[in-house]
This record gives sequence, C-alpha cells and structure tokens, in this order.
Amino acid sequence: MAASADRVTVVRNSREEPLLAGRPRLTSADSPWKGLVLERHTVGSVEVPEHSHGSLCMHLQLRGVVEMEWWCNGKNAVETPHAGSLILLPSGTRDRLRWQGTSERLIVSVSPAHIQTAAVQVGLSVAPEIAMNWHLHDDGLRALLAEMGREAEAGWPAGSLYGDLLGMSLVQLLLRRYAVTPVVLEHVQGGMPLPKLRRVLEFAEQHLHTDIRLEQLAEEAGLSPFHFARLFRDSTGATPHQYVLQQRIARSKFLLRLGKQSIAEIALETGFSSATNFIRSFKARVGVTPGDWMRG
Repeated sequence: MAASADRVTVVRNSREEPLLAGRPRLTSADSPWKGLVLERHTVGSVEVPEHSHGSLCMHLQLRGVVEMEWWCNGKNAVETPHAGSLILLPSGTRDRLRWQGTSERLIVSVSPAHIQTAAVQVGLSVAPEIAMNWHLHDDGLRALLAEMGREAEAGWPAGSLYGDLLGMSLVQLLLRRYAVTPVVLEHVQGGMPLPKLRRVLEFAEQHLHTDIRLEQLAEEAGLSPFHFARLFRDSTGATPHQYVLQQRIARSKFLLRLGKQSIAEIALETGFSSATNFIRSFKARVGVTPGDWMRG
C-alpha cells in the first residue's frame, strides 16, 4: 500500500487504488503529517478483494461487533472484533478479508520511508520488521489512534506541532512494541544543553504567531525530532506542544490586558488557527473564556 495525499491505497490487479471503496467520512488531507494517512469509514457487510500493502496499515474499530474472516499467507481465520479491536498489517502483506455486519473504523497507513526515518533517529540503520496481528488489543495504541482521529475530525485545533508529536509517538510505539526483533529506544538523561535550549525557547517566542513544526524546533537544537522531544521534556517538564501552548496563553493574557485587539486578532497573533480554537484552549487551561477573564 502506498499512501496518496489523502487516501489509504493498496495495489490490486497491478493498479494502485483505495483500500475501501466509497467516500470516507474523514480523511487527513489537511493534516500536518508526512508519511501518514488517516481515514474514517462506516463499513457494512463487504468482501475486500485480494490486495497488497506497500505501507504499514492499521485498523481501529470504533463501533460495532462484527464477524471478520481473513486470508493471508496461506492462512485463514474468523475473528469477532469489537470496539477497541485493532488490526496491524506490515508493508508487504498480501491479503483479502470479509466483514459480516456494520462497523465504524479508523484506518491509518504509515509509509516505509517514515518508519525508516524514525528508525534512523533512534540509532537503527534499518527499520525492523513489524509483526502482523489480525485481532490486537493495545490500550496505548488504541488511545493514540483515537486521539489522531479526534484531531483530524476537529480540524487540527492544536496545530501542527501537536500533530507532529502524535505521528512521532505512533511510530515510536510501533518500533518499541511490535518489531519482530525487540527495539530498545535509547534515552539520554540530563536534559538539553542550556545554549541549545535557549535557542529553542527564543525561536518559539519569536514564532508564536506561526504554526510551529517539531522539525523547526529540533533543527534549532541541532537534534533529530526524536531526541529533541525527549530532551526538551527532561529540561522543561513539558512536551514541546505543552510549552508552546503555555507561552501562547501567556501572551494572549498580556494582549487581553492591553485591550486594544479583538479576540479574533489576538487568536491570530498568538498562533491559534481560529478564534474558536483560541477560546476553547484558553478556557480549558484558565477555567474561563478570554472575555470573562478580561472582565474579571
């Protein structure tokens, strides 16, 4: 399966085409991700003809209890997955499957290039093989995929930095838990050297009005995104997304006190994608809306 810009695709009869026919309820066409594609589908009783995957593919069943029969590598089995059940298929898998009953599901693909990049960042020369599993239960993976789906559904209100961190967390989890050969992710203790941390904090402060990317912050520190995210949290006690959000809320309070700009103008100047997202984030962290806080 090779991921197109906004659809999860497979190779069937020597042609690349969507894994599932019909229009998905949700796609990640406007996502910040590189190498990851997400779709949400309502799937009825259907057989998916034989196909091959060029990228790793995951299914998270959101609703429904269905009977599923699959054929792969000369094997055949019938499963009864329910809400929270997962399917994990590494790139190179050739299979067909059939569902009896209706289910709601998220389908996420991860390109080989994206997995290889993550593997290099954790010190591996070659991306490890990921184990196949047709009926998987993993609360951490389920929660992560569900959060990715919620962000996509809401239009990425937390911005690209949070999206980047979700994507990186997903690949790290796959490498750590589902590599055929166990992978130990190196963790350097002690935090980030102060000169590097200062450069990152200054960059974040100067670019709060923009949609900051994880790669931009990592580049300021001269680190891979993987090592940067870990060392930044060791140094500050917050993830890069949490820190940037804290700074945006702090700046918005300063601008609210000045009383010279509208809520929409302050949202734009502090890097929120819309006034609605600004109000929601402010209330979640301060306890009141910006308007109420300003009048308080």
